[in-house]
Amino acid sequence: GVLGSGDFARSLAVRLVCSGFKVVVGSRNPKRKASLFPAAAEVTFQAEAVKKADVIFVAIFREHYSTLCDLADVLAGKILVDVSNNTEINHHKESNAEYLASLFPACTVVKGFNVVSAWTLQSGARDGNKQVLICSNNQEAKRTIAEIAQVMGFTPVDMGCMSSACEIENIPLRLLPAWKIPIFLALGLFLCFFTYNLIRQVIHPYIREQKNKLYKIPIEVVNTTLPCVSYVMLSLVYLPGVLAACSQLYYGTKYRRFPDWLDQWLQHRKQIGLLSFFCAALHALYSLCLPMRRSHRYLLIETAVKQAVEKKMTIWVEEEVWRMEIYISVGIIALGLLSLLAITSLPSIANSLNWREFSFIQ
Repeated sequence: GVLGSGDFARSLAVRLVCSGFKVVVGSRNPKRKASLFPAAAEVTFQAEAVKKADVIFVAIFREHYSTLCDLADVLAGKILVDVSNNTEINHHKESNAEYLASLFPACTVVKGFNVVSAWTLQSGARDGNKQVLICSNNQEAKRTIAEIAQVMGFTPVDMGCMSSACEIENIPLRLLPAWKIPIFLALGLFLCFFTYNLIRQVIHPYIREQKNKLYKIPIEVVNTTLPCVSYVMLSLVYLPGVLAACSQLYYGTKYRRFPDWLDQWLQHRKQIGLLSFFCAALHALYSLCLPMRRSHRYLLIETAVKQAVEKKMTIWVEEEVWRMEIYISVGIIALGLLSLLAITSLPSIANSLNWREFSFIQ
């Protein structure tokens, strides 16, 4: 059974029907909503739908849970699956699933399917996240919902008792929780190096020699800043490991807990490394674009005019040519190695490597 007629309820009904389940949908306006659901699903009033189903997906907002209280006698003894989410993290003192359980004590409430999007349900488990997080105080009910999730093509994950519902409901609302500190760190480093390079390449020449070099800001100053950030971020990936090893040697044990700042640092190494690769890749693209600038063409023409006026046949400097060729070659190799590190940091790739292979790449 599915109570509700919103986007998620429709997608859920479609996936259940495609997975071979008999589906009955409960709606306050069944005649108007029937066309939105697959023909194999029966769309009727909520009271009728509840009578015909043993497992009921409650796909309505928390604010409307109280409208189901008139059906409390019919719902008694049935499994209610709460699929709802909140609009804010920890918006209520208790989770939606716990609130639903308090309204219907005669029912068994299971929290699940809230981390799966309507799009994933429509297109099947082949697209999007395949995990379905489930929690409940009743083991048999959890097992029933886990079997339904498996038949639908998803991977059920037992998150424990109902007290985990609040954590599960917060998951869809978090915006890159593991990336906040690394991103602020990268932005801070970028601003510091950008300010330094701006003073060095633009402001200083203007003050000392009255040369206007503001044109360097969009490309050249940014391109000088990016590798500085990349190098520092890459060093910050491996430095905490060295500090952790020194701490273990100092205390003579590996079972002593690290300080909170070092522990947090160690946990963010992957994100810091990927941001280092991002800055390095941007630096490579900016470097490729340097000859495309209009200012670069003007400088080439100006150099050619000076050479013609001074009647020089060539300005070839062997040492500078070799230095630039080696510089670019080593830069390409370094970017390739950093790309390898970044790729092996992705969960899908890292999970296919054993510890020795991962350590060898590092």
